[in-house]
Amino acid sequence: MTVHTAADPYARGWWVNSTLADALRESAERTPQRVAVVDGACRLDCGSLYCQAATLAQALLGRMPVGSVVSFMLPNWHEAVVIYLAATLAGMVVNPILPSLRDRELRFILGDAQSRMIFVPSRFGRRDYMPMLSRVTSELDTRPEVVVVRGDPGDHTAYPSLIDEQAPARELPALQADAVRMILYTSGTTGRPKGVLHSHNSLHALICQIQEHWLVEPGDRFLVPSPIAHIGGSIYAFECPLLLGTTAVLMDRWDADAAVRLMQAEHCTHIAGATPFLEQLLDAAQRADTRLPDLKLFVCGGASVPASLIRSAAAYFERAVVTRVYGSTEVPVTTIGAPTDPDRAADTDGRPGLAEVKIAAADDASVGAGEILARGPQMLVGYLHPEDEVESFDTEGYFRTGDIGRWVDGRYLVVTGRAKDIIIRKGENISPKEIEDILIGHPGIAEVAVVGLPDAATGERACAVIVPTSAPPPDLAALRDFLEAHGVATFKVPEQVVIWDALPKNDAGKVVKQHIKAALMKADR
Repeated sequence: MTVHTAADPYARGWWVNSTLADALRESAERTPQRVAVVDGACRLDCGSLYCQAATLAQALLGRMPVGSVVSFMLPNWHEAVVIYLAATLAGMVVNPILPSLRDRELRFILGDAQSRMIFVPSRFGRRDYMPMLSRVTSELDTRPEVVVVRGDPGDHTAYPSLIDEQAPARELPALQADAVRMILYTSGTTGRPKGVLHSHNSLHALICQIQEHWLVEPGDRFLVPSPIAHIGGSIYAFECPLLLGTTAVLMDRWDADAAVRLMQAEHCTHIAGATPFLEQLLDAAQRADTRLPDLKLFVCGGASVPASLIRSAAAYFERAVVTRVYGSTEVPVTTIGAPTDPDRAADTDGRPGLAEVKIAAADDASVGAGEILARGPQMLVGYLHPEDEVESFDTEGYFRTGDIGRWVDGRYLVVTGRAKDIIIRKGENISPKEIEDILIGHPGIAEVAVVGLPDAATGERACAVIVPTSAPPPDLAALRDFLEAHGVATFKVPEQVVIWDALPKNDAGKVVKQHIKAALMKADR
């Protein structure tokens, strides 16, 4: 898949011949004592970061060939930064996985990516990861080595043993900037997650865009509460500290009051997150009677963002720019927001930065809305399975986002809806089809449709509309138990159940979800 001629992004400096491994070495040599990562009491400077990553890279090379997939299923911990950089130095493909996923999703990802190693916590929150990893790996044809980062490793490998390992020194591989270096899985409308491939250069272009448009200067400090298994959290934690000279201040659990205290203590200048992050941060800052004077920019995306919220936050955080943005795992930061135009920052999702954006022919020409298509030097280099690309791109190499939008003033994008059947809850994508395919196996369900409804706290909530069998209809608790028994992550479980006698269908017998959603929203009024 070719998006640009090679000369174009190289000539503009978006793509380069160096990699993040080179940036790590240079940072360790030039500014060894500069703190790159803050994780509670742990502060990793560039010199220490390089030493730990280089040691772990040797351990990786002793266990698997260059180009192997290394997964980690970790909270926002400093060890994840070391692992990411070690895999980069060793020429591996890194595969971040959300810690909230469970057996079903994890089994698919590890098998699909053919992962050779996975790093996990022993426990995090209320979850014990060891039994899940034992169940999942026992069902895989090729079992990845399980490395436990914090806590009792049991029969698995302890992370400190790899960092302390005295392995024979091996020559680190020469890296190609256009090579795939990360695979992220995203929920698809087919119900099967798709492996999105990014190269050193696609991520480098993304960082160039952030540097140019997001008021970033060396010494700035990013609060990183968004999961590092998302493209957003990953770039602020892993890439920006080395390519832009910033510091990543990590949060492994979101707590708005704690975030305010941390931002004050660490003088954080930047934060990015979905709507609930901004809403709760604003409330917490008001409770603490602080306007966060160090804050320069809050970029808000990932779900519907009310214009009133942007205006309220911008008015309260007097020194900060608060703006909506739009993007995806495939084309990260498709729009850069409108940091120089406060009105457009609230009312639109911003203007394109490096990406080229076009609106497909509208079904209704009177409203001027159509599917959003995008391409650019920061876009994916492809999917793990080429068959996933067949309907994902047009003939000019534009990615079909599945989102509906329109232009304002010919340059600002407004996302008005979705063509693809996806629910976005707290910034996490949920595939309704995946949940429907499981629920239809419940003995109390004859038909089911899962739809997303607006929710003030989460952006959207999942509602299961059920046509029951002759058996008593299942309630919310029964659905939760059934899905969790099938290894489904908790965040994908519907939060509402509605019982109907029949689902609306068109002449071809297809369920019409627009009618379901409209009826439910009318009933909510």
